Amino acid sequence: MTARGIRRTKELLSRRELTVVEHVQDVLAAVRERDHLGAYVAVAGDEALRAAARADELIRDRGREAWWDLPLLGVTVSVKDLLQTRDLPTTRGSLLPNGRPAQDAPAVARLRAAGAIVVGKTTTSEFGWSASTVGRLAPPTRNPYDPSRSAGGSSGGAAASVAAGLCEGALGTDGSGSIRIPAAFCGVVGYKPSFGRVPYYPNGADRLAHQGPIAATVADAALLGQVIAGPHPTDPDSGLGSLDSPRDMRSLRIGWIEYEGTDPEIRRVTEAARDVLLDEGHLVEEVQVRCHNLYPAVVDILAATEAAGTRPEDEELIDPGRLHVVRHGRTLSGVAVIQAEEIRQNLRATLRAVMDDYDLLAMATVPVEPFDAGAIGPDWAADVRDLLWLAWAPASYPYNMTGQPAASLPAGLTSSGLPAGVQLVGPVGADDLVLTVARRLEAMLPPLPQPPAAPPVAASTGTTGERTF
Repeated sequence: MTARGIRRTKELLSRRELTVVEHVQDVLAAVRERDHLGAYVAVAGDEALRAAARADELIRDRGREAWWDLPLLGVTVSVKDLLQTRDLPTTRGSLLPNGRPAQDAPAVARLRAAGAIVVGKTTTSEFGWSASTVGRLAPPTRNPYDPSRSAGGSSGGAAASVAAGLCEGALGTDGSGSIRIPAAFCGVVGYKPSFGRVPYYPNGADRLAHQGPIAATVADAALLGQVIAGPHPTDPDSGLGSLDSPRDMRSLRIGWIEYEGTDPEIRRVTEAARDVLLDEGHLVEEVQVRCHNLYPAVVDILAATEAAGTRPEDEELIDPGRLHVVRHGRTLSGVAVIQAEEIRQNLRATLRAVMDDYDLLAMATVPVEPFDAGAIGPDWAADVRDLLWLAWAPASYPYNMTGQPAASLPAGLTSSGLPAGVQLVGPVGADDLVLTVARRLEAMLPPLPQPPAAPPVAASTGTTGERTF
């Protein structure tokens, strides 16, 4: 099983070279037999095959016209285990019980309404607390290019499922980089829409979380993002449209940021993307964005939210790493949280001023190579007691704090054979601009080689047709 992408899958289905049932059967078999990465925690059963059969009926009746109002007809997608689904269990990566109703989250429902077929739930850290997939519920998700390394997180399972060809697209969440970090680690595209563009329910009190797609190409990510966008009554922040103003796409002003601690190999690979932007005629200038105490502020905002939702009697079931964050949150005063919010507002003002001078910002998505699969970060940030669990990803969480759109796409491989990503960030609402430039940049960069083929793994199938690892 190799990655086809949405466009190629639709071509095969429309030419009747493949039926949807055959395609879904192939994907489900590949997940059950070849998910050596630990991308999935649950696999769909008969419901997915029934949806595939209905899709085949539509294609027989309407031919190519079937895709006019169902742009994802027959396309397989995975859903991160933080998001509710009506037909698959949702554990949120935790041993704690999930008391939420078994119904589709708005974005999941929109994918299905567009014809997509959900083939499984993907691995995440507990409640998505860390930018890895290490947890108590399942083994960590491994990197498709080197299984000894991390796939990143917390949408690590989602990114690995796409990179390994175990679905055409994935739905992830991004509270501090959780779509873009694993996309960069796994050599795929991750798109975090502007805050509010895609409805998020249940809502997050910290207003940092976004939902968005992971896919093999920018065009696929853009299509998925278009399907899931738009207002929804369950999310009062939803409904933000594009605020793009007319631009001369032939010559954009792009601010290039290099964060402190960038690995030389990451710099070497991502500078190729910078050269492409220059060759395309854009003005690319180095820029620095400074905001005092930004990382401590995001730690306090996240920790306070985690603590507020955690009962002391549940501590024995909580992931030990996340428990340190919860306990830190319990030490915070209301004044400390308000001060952290003031820093967030200062960052928003700073970046708004920067975006008055630049159309886009560009940078390495993650300044370090993928670390050990069982770790939550590189060695210097791997002890959660130090509260540095996000400090190694300084290009991710600032744009959750501001709500800006950001997309990560593969820039190339390091000398170790590991993917490195380049990130484009736009003004709030300028999603179309980010995706347009990302698509052009993607076309000018050499494609990554496919990750090594996966060996078969033993599978255990439950009585319901769903498999839990």
